[in-house]
Amino acid sequence: MTVENVLSPPARTQEPHDPFVASIVHSDADSSGGPLAAALEEERTGAATRRSALKPIVALLKQPTLVASILVLALVTLWALVPSWFTAWDPNVGIPQDRLLPPSPEHVFGTDNLGRDLYARVVYGASTSLAATSVAVIVGLAVGSLFGLLAGFLRGFVDDAIMRFMDVLLAIPSLLLSLALITALGFGTLNVAIAVGLASIASFSRVMRAEVLQIATAVYVEAARVSGVRWYTVLRRHVLPNASGPVVALAALEFGVMVLAISSLSFLGFGAPPPTPEWGSLVAGGRDYLAVAWWLTTLPGLVIVAVVLSANRISRALERNGGIR
Repeated sequence: MTVENVLSPPARTQEPHDPFVASIVHSDADSSGGPLAAALEEERTGAATRRSALKPIVALLKQPTLVASILVLALVTLWALVPSWFTAWDPNVGIPQDRLLPPSPEHVFGTDNLGRDLYARVVYGASTSLAATSVAVIVGLAVGSLFGLLAGFLRGFVDDAIMRFMDVLLAIPSLLLSLALITALGFGTLNVAIAVGLASIASFSRVMRAEVLQIATAVYVEAARVSGVRWYTVLRRHVLPNASGPVVALAALEFGVMVLAISSLSFLGFGAPPPTPEWGSLVAGGRDYLAVAWWLTTLPGLVIVAVVLSANRISRALERNGGIR
């Protein structure tokens, strides 16, 4: 053995190149990040996406009253759409020997004075009551928002004329105004819905006008005007989408109010004629039997209260996002 062999270290054998290990050790040296770095980045992106998707659900579960309100309205909506899923009884056919039976497993809400199942009548009445309420909300939202949009954007004489007319409508109690419109339009569920909707246009108009006045002075709206965009295009593309949030929240609030208003008018006899089930008429039909059959008025009334409170709770949740002023 020579001196050179003792002093010099033995030559290292070159280990085979492992891309997987190299991507871990020298991930910074690879401009593309290596396959493992790309996989880790993809996993992080997917986890962030899943977390962002779960945030609304987690926030919703932290508000049990809001969850309960959504479930109530979902149940009532299913009643209106597919009532046969929830009851096998015919709402208009009664059994005389079963008249005025109290609530029981067979008749959940009891029976009325003609032996008809009250729960079936409440379930089938949801379609009439909710359809009328939806028509009223659409009429009030469409007409009121149009007036408010024009008043807030055009200003001047148009603003003064529209808002003075809305002040006149606000000076008249909504129920009295609805009765006056029903007298002109005639009885019936559709006419009641239109009358209630027209009686509410002042509220929608004022909220829409307030939002439009704020948005019309924004920089992007002024830029669109200066660039020569037509005024109705500015309304449709810029003003209306940004002003619709509070108005939608108000529509949710008015939904509950209109359920109560339509039920009240139906209670007074202006709604659908018998034997069509309607929530207000069901309460009115049981007032002569309060001493012997409390459930005829109490249980349909509780359904109305639950729907109104649920709509109000949802509108409060929307108010935090839309900001009713």
